[in-house]
Amino acid sequence: MEVKNDTTKTNNYKKPTFPPLASSYNKKIRPILDVVDKLRRLNVTQEGIPLPTIVVVGDQSSGKSSVLESLAGISLPRGQGICTRVPLVMRLQHHEEDVPKFTLKYQDKEEEIYGESGISTAISKATDEVAGNCKGVANIPLTLVVKKKGVPDLTMVDLPGITRNPIGDQPANIFQQIKDMITEYIKPEESIILNVLQATADFAICESICMSRGVDTTGVRTLAVVTKCDISPACVLKEVVANDVKIGLGYTCVRNRINDETYDEARVQEAQLFETHPLLSKIDKSMVGISALANRLVEIQSEILSKCLPDIVKKIDERLNDSVSDLNKLPITLTTVPDAMFAFTQIVGSLKDKLQKILVQGEYDQYENDNQMHCNARLAEMLDEFSKELNTSVRFSEKNLVEEMKVLEEANGIRLPNILPHQVFLCLLQRKVTTIFDMPVSFVDKVWGYLETVCVRVLIDLCENYPQLLPSMRKATLHVMREKKAHFKERVKEMIEMEKMTDYTCNSEFMDTYNKLMGNCAAFSSSVSNNFSRITVEGYGNINIRHLYGVAAKTRDQAFDLKMRMTAYWKIVLKRLVDWVALQLRFLIQKVVNEEIGKEMREVIVRGGGIEKMQDEPPSVAIKREKLQRSIGLLKESKEVIEEVVNGIVVTNN
Repeated sequence: MEVKNDTTKTNNYKKPTFPPLASSYNKKIRPILDVVDKLRRLNVTQEGIPLPTIVVVGDQSSGKSSVLESLAGISLPRGQGICTRVPLVMRLQHHEEDVPKFTLKYQDKEEEIYGESGISTAISKATDEVAGNCKGVANIPLTLVVKKKGVPDLTMVDLPGITRNPIGDQPANIFQQIKDMITEYIKPEESIILNVLQATADFAICESICMSRGVDTTGVRTLAVVTKCDISPACVLKEVVANDVKIGLGYTCVRNRINDETYDEARVQEAQLFETHPLLSKIDKSMVGISALANRLVEIQSEILSKCLPDIVKKIDERLNDSVSDLNKLPITLTTVPDAMFAFTQIVGSLKDKLQKILVQGEYDQYENDNQMHCNARLAEMLDEFSKELNTSVRFSEKNLVEEMKVLEEANGIRLPNILPHQVFLCLLQRKVTTIFDMPVSFVDKVWGYLETVCVRVLIDLCENYPQLLPSMRKATLHVMREKKAHFKERVKEMIEMEKMTDYTCNSEFMDTYNKLMGNCAAFSSSVSNNFSRITVEGYGNINIRHLYGVAAKTRDQAFDLKMRMTAYWKIVLKRLVDWVALQLRFLIQKVVNEEIGKEMREVIVRGGGIEKMQDEPPSVAIKREKLQRSIGLLKESKEVIEEVVNGIVVTNN
């Protein structure tokens, strides 16, 4: 019975008449489409300016190309495997002439196509040229301009169909390549995603839907086109009505051309299918058919273009201002020796000024977030560490007074009793000073290496726009620093030798400390006499005295006195050494900054012909300048293109 009713309904079906696909929106959006097309040809996207685009995605064999063919009324390449291997920008333009015009543009070429039959061949040939003769893909777009009566004014980008498994000579990572390409096109917020789905597919897990959700989580910029509806009408009706997949821009159901049908015949069959089918006829008429899809796309395109154009103008202005600012920051091209000399003098002056602030005055405003450039704090840390190392460097043996007793024994001679010769103390002092000889020298290497790093860092910052000067100026800077380091080392060594030559201090702290330490002498002697194994001595802690049991009291007490004198004096020596190194360090830093570095730079630059070299713009700066000038030219042209169209729209509306 149902079949009979269906047949009756089909027999009574009246062939519809179709208006052209060209929409009433065409006259309004044509100028905007023209400007976007010009911007795309200018490749303004390379300047970070996204353009509004309808991007067509879908699994392989989902019917993408057929949908585009129906919209454009032309034939696209077909075959086994991936037919669309590069992005195909389809620019559809309605015009009143009966003879259509087709143009294919790619890379720097523009090819006129004569007749619709030549489109498929031209696209296939261009694809092979840019993507190779194999079945691989390439992200190099082709642009097909279709000027034909009745087509909607639309610009769409058709991308390769999604396939997981490589076929034949396709690369093993074909899926990832296609996924990356699709993501690049659908990620911008300005892109509308036209997702083509087969009626038989599970929409929820369809690969193209998953990719869309990855960048459009709420589905607000996704429009779904369902193909092959007659194969699974029940599923189509359920999906379209329920919209469980959350397609924000809704669905449009279509029937693609089959076999040798003409486009007019296909549209008749499509209208009959959605008018007479018991399930598909329940779908709202605004959601079925190529005509509905064309009108929906034109409507969406109009909305996105109107919305995005002001933002595009704003972004172009921002990018243009940034590029002009960056260009102005580049150094003025130096064409004469006086100009070069002036620039060089400025660099030297700035270097001295910055080093004065950083190394002498302790300022770090320009390097606030870089602790390594907070020089006063870092130098203080290194001096503190040096002082601690010195104070912990000489540790006395567990068998205390052994060394002192040996020195006393070797110093024994014909002399008055109980009088220690000065040579005894001096001998011990020389031994102790010798043990720390390497520490001040190592400190000089460490602290001067840090200062060299700071100076070079400042110099690199100042020579950013004059890289041709950097090697010579760096050489001069390091030469000065290393000469001063060698001088510093010699002064340190002299200081150490002075400490070894004689013992002297006017610091009252020496006697205070010595007397305090000698207060332990009686307890020390008593503990040894009573055969105690250990005794606590202030300044030394708990010490072993067993090895002193058999030592004569006179020798033992003289050794104790000698050690206490050395302990008191050694504190003076270490403090004097640290203080002297700190003063010498500050003195040499100021001398380098105020006198040496500028003088050496002038000599090196003049001798090495650096002034003449400054007149030759370095390749890195020349490349940067050319890139910025090209960018500014492109952005200005893009802005002029937009302003011309916008002004035309205003005049027309008035």
